[in-house]
Amino acid sequence: MLTGVMDYFSSCWGPRSRSGHRGKGSDAAGRQDGLLWYKDAGQLCTGEFSMAVVQANQLLEDQSQVESGSLSLAEPGPQGTFVGVYDGHGGPETSRFINDHLFNHLRSKDSQSMEVPAADFFFLLLSALKLFNFPEFATEHKCMSADVIRKAFLATEEGFISLVSREWSLKPQIASVGSCCLVGVICSGTLYVANLGDSRAVLGRLVKATGEVLAMQLSSEHNACYEEVRQELQSAHPDDPQIVVLKHNVWRVKGLIQVDKHLYSNIRLLICHFIGYQISRSIGDVYLKRPEYNREPLHSKFRLRETFQRPILSSDPQIAEHRIQPNDQFVIFASDGLWEHLSNQEAVDLVQNSPRNGIARRLVKVAMQEAAKKREMRYSDLKKIDRGVRRHFHDDITVVVVFLDSNAMSKASWSKSPSVSLRGGGVALPAKSLAPFSAPAQLNSTY
Repeated sequence: MLTGVMDYFSSCWGPRSRSGHRGKGSDAAGRQDGLLWYKDAGQLCTGEFSMAVVQANQLLEDQSQVESGSLSLAEPGPQGTFVGVYDGHGGPETSRFINDHLFNHLRSKDSQSMEVPAADFFFLLLSALKLFNFPEFATEHKCMSADVIRKAFLATEEGFISLVSREWSLKPQIASVGSCCLVGVICSGTLYVANLGDSRAVLGRLVKATGEVLAMQLSSEHNACYEEVRQELQSAHPDDPQIVVLKHNVWRVKGLIQVDKHLYSNIRLLICHFIGYQISRSIGDVYLKRPEYNREPLHSKFRLRETFQRPILSSDPQIAEHRIQPNDQFVIFASDGLWEHLSNQEAVDLVQNSPRNGIARRLVKVAMQEAAKKREMRYSDLKKIDRGVRRHFHDDITVVVVFLDSNAMSKASWSKSPSVSLRGGGVALPAKSLAPFSAPAQLNSTY
């Protein structure tokens, strides 16, 4: 009887390799065109997708990934799609660390959640005998959940803090590096959106009566420019009147301005890029969460003058669950580099009225065209500007568009599907998060 139950599970979720890892699948690694990387079209177990990244910083601080197939290390495990957009600040170390660890933590936490209580095992036996509706049971006792995602975020944060502890004496600046973190997980007909910071997930929903596709923002942004975020910070720090400060007409957490210096040997120019701390939640930024890192040898330009008792920034993600409806068409996941130049509805209209193939690249191009207009320059001239200097015109931009196929999603939940594992930028990351300086990209571009 037990063997029959396990055989039933195996047919639902599909076999795994003996090593316990997913196959890489046959998905191509994308293409590089100057500072632009793109994957125009691909197939996930929940529908088609398009992905693009353009670099503006000297080192690419945006990191991203798309994973499709098994969402668990357990055998058997549920099938689904994972999208991650990680917008780093102060350097690429944290976003790279998240790219290397968050999805694996999610799969690990999900496998732990799949342990079935003894009291429920009777229902699984009935399921195998077709006396009980197993899909309904699995939905009720779903393996993917907000709790699983939250635990994966926490494990990633704790892992990065451990890295900071190890690197602190030699590379204290790593304590000042952080990243926003936007994650989407599609499993069993539900879309989970988890967010720290100001990246954004926007749904395109068809209104059948009019034929319009309306934008619906699924994520909440943790930026001090919003009154509710300032109130949240003030409530968490009632004894600190300086927890949010209006500086140069911009609300900043603790009034902080971070200085990011890059030396370009080809033009021998030292450029200081000033970044304000506007976000209230992140992974990393350890010196704003652990007072023992708000001291020497960290440079004085990063440090707070006074110590603190409670973490200034939070690493607790805000998670929304959205049951996917037949009129839900697609979801746009993007870093704030896109949303600085396009509204939610403008982005949704562009996706709806354009071919699917290459739509992420099209969104990036339109955002860059808007950035050029704001500087009263031609788009063709903007493309000639090298990384680093380019950051003064626009930020790194990451876009992932996932089209929602209800038929594919219903099949993916209970049967094996081809796996996809793709990193934005198309460059394999090193085993350690502190990667070496990458070579300059060629600027002969056609995008």
